[in-house]
Amino acid sequence: MTSSDLDADRCFLSYAVELSRRQAAAGLGGPFGAIVVRDGLIIAEGGNEVTAGNDPTAHAEIVAIRRACSSIGNFSLAGATIYASCEPCPMCLAAIYWARLDRLVFANTRAEAAAIGFDDALIYDEIPKPFDQRLLPTLRLALPEALEPFRIWQTSTTKVPY
Repeated sequence: MTSSDLDADRCFLSYAVELSRRQAAAGLGGPFGAIVVRDGLIIAEGGNEVTAGNDPTAHAEIVAIRRACSSIGNFSLAGATIYASCEPCPMCLAAIYWARLDRLVFANTRAEAAAIGFDDALIYDEIPKPFDQRLLPTLRLALPEALEPFRIWQTSTTKVPY
């Protein structure tokens, strides 16, 4: 990584942090911001909209990913970098992988977020547990017909793999 690459990362990350500052000041949601950059251009940005839209999935990274995919007309953000004001939660990190972003650059850590009430430790701890040991009662109920959609997908000649 060259010093000019690092300068660009600092510049884009500063912009994501500024988005988070605006979110916090306006009371529009949590103090988080994210941008998606491809080829040196911001293709989308997002702030946390959880409380503004009553949507628990409207984290800044998710909002930015949705807008970026809509903007380019594709579910893949390969070739792009996401800049987030804070280390992504498990949901956002999964979305970053699903969107095939090339890189993630963030500022604040999850420990710093936890210190102000945004603690994802429970989710990180719960994910690897067997179903019967999770705090959320979870039942896997195998239905014979549940595999039929998988068979249809597997043999489809018109599917778009993702």
